[in-house]
Amino acid sequence: MLPTSRKELDRLGYGNVDIILFSGDAYVDHPSFGAAVIGRVLEAGGYRVAVVPQPNWRDDLRDFKKMGIPRLFFGVTAGNMDSMVNHYTAARRLRSNDAYTPEGRAGMRPDYAVTVYTRILKQLYPHVPVVIGGIEASLRRLTHYDYWSDTLKPSVLVESGADYLVYGMGERPITELAQKLREHMPLSEIRKTPQIAYIVNNPAETDNSRQIMYLPSHASCKRSKKVFAEHFRIFEQQANISDPPILAEPLYDQAGKIVIVNPPYPLMTTGMMDEIYDLPFSYQAHPRYKGKRIPALDMIRFSVCLHRGCFGGCSFCTIAAHQGKKISSRSRESILKEVTRLTAMDQFKGYLTDLGGPTANMYKMQGRNRKVCDTCHRTSCLFPAVCKNLDTSHRQLLELYEAVRNVPGVKKATIGSGIRYDLFLNEKGFLNDEGKQFFSDLLRYHVSGRLKVAPEHTQDNVLRFMHKPSFELYHVLSEAFRRENIAQALKLQLVPYFISSHPGCTQRDMSLLAARFKKDRIRVEQVQDFTPTPMTKSSVMYYTGLVPETGKRVFVERNPQKKALQKEGFFKNNRKS
Repeated sequence: MLPTSRKELDRLGYGNVDIILFSGDAYVDHPSFGAAVIGRVLEAGGYRVAVVPQPNWRDDLRDFKKMGIPRLFFGVTAGNMDSMVNHYTAARRLRSNDAYTPEGRAGMRPDYAVTVYTRILKQLYPHVPVVIGGIEASLRRLTHYDYWSDTLKPSVLVESGADYLVYGMGERPITELAQKLREHMPLSEIRKTPQIAYIVNNPAETDNSRQIMYLPSHASCKRSKKVFAEHFRIFEQQANISDPPILAEPLYDQAGKIVIVNPPYPLMTTGMMDEIYDLPFSYQAHPRYKGKRIPALDMIRFSVCLHRGCFGGCSFCTIAAHQGKKISSRSRESILKEVTRLTAMDQFKGYLTDLGGPTANMYKMQGRNRKVCDTCHRTSCLFPAVCKNLDTSHRQLLELYEAVRNVPGVKKATIGSGIRYDLFLNEKGFLNDEGKQFFSDLLRYHVSGRLKVAPEHTQDNVLRFMHKPSFELYHVLSEAFRRENIAQALKLQLVPYFISSHPGCTQRDMSLLAARFKKDRIRVEQVQDFTPTPMTKSSVMYYTGLVPETGKRVFVERNPQKKALQKEGFFKNNRKS
């Protein structure tokens, strides 16, 4: 494990280290924990790395001083979740637990953790670079709506005072930054690093070899919701093309600071993905937590990530803005190697809890003609209809599932990640025999009692704002599920999930949803109240009342009591049925 204390540094014979990572999560050495991945990647690059998990920001700040000063930089992340999503419900009520903390204890990280940690480090060590990353920093890299303060906030670079921001999956940019800082490269070279953001006072300080596209200023977005909607439309369009320009967002209308966002790295190759997941993760919490349970580790210890990215383009989802729309997949050999490692662990009882990713059944999927993808501006390959260029073959996934089932020691591999049923079904039934085989194998081998899916709503007028398929497709799925249950003599349940209060959803829409359930005898256990999270289309619609692509108005329920009524009214109506 990477060292987390002065005593551990002394044991390793380290006088000091190159990089110190501060994280809002407990330190768990698992490839599903961002700080662990970044730490392992840097370690593999020859750097001495230390981790300070969940530092105490309330006392004399000894946690920020105990590891000394790094040779290169401090790295800061809020953890695997945005700290505000981690802390508060959709009703802005404080949560009572935190799955990423020992014993699920709440209150071990501050609100806006990236900003709080960074400000402390810049106060203590003003001349040491601070690099921020992870989901909280990534999705706050530009002007964004913050639901918890109900304000339009500038880039987190502005409020935190960080030197650099790494957005998206950060293995390559953090490695390049470390190398350039180690080699004492000039600032102009450091700022050419792909997939980072930083602040300049003059456009001339950017990479003049690339095209620059100016977004509306933060000040103009604050003055006009229409301008902010247009700001997001431009950002989203540029995020979905293959060779985007540098994005420049002035803070003010005239002179002043400018947030610069460099284009991302090209898509990760299978070899690059394999290198990361082949690193020597222990799949354990750090020994400092001996005897303490970390709930998130219990959930994901025996899960395996097959790929990154998602081309679904759901309006309320942050995955595409963080991981990208295109799919990066691991090789079957790398995945089987990891599964074999897991089976050798003492705690392994024969059950894998997930073989998945952001969407379980997008493994190895891509466009048939890559050149068509390179010029495409669509934010979703599935909405309003499945792209004709998309290869929806499940063959490689089926072969992988079978190979995992045949690994000695594996009794069952459950698919815990969500599936997109519009990848193997349309309104007429299965798209092909391969899709039918996928669904049959899924139910036979990879579902433990319940198949959870997310149609999100029953009303097409709401689903269009969500960028989800018609609810009629759920009925096709339900019938296929019923037939397969009978054919295989299974006793599985189909459990749908829904969202209330999404932009475009009225109280009448929720009443119609409840009536549809009564008519079709659908049992529902969870309706989730919509939470606007930074840098999603849905949050922009919530704040502006406008659809970014068209500028047309959309109904938004902002009243907390009426939002609660949409959710609770559904359960009340459903109980009556």
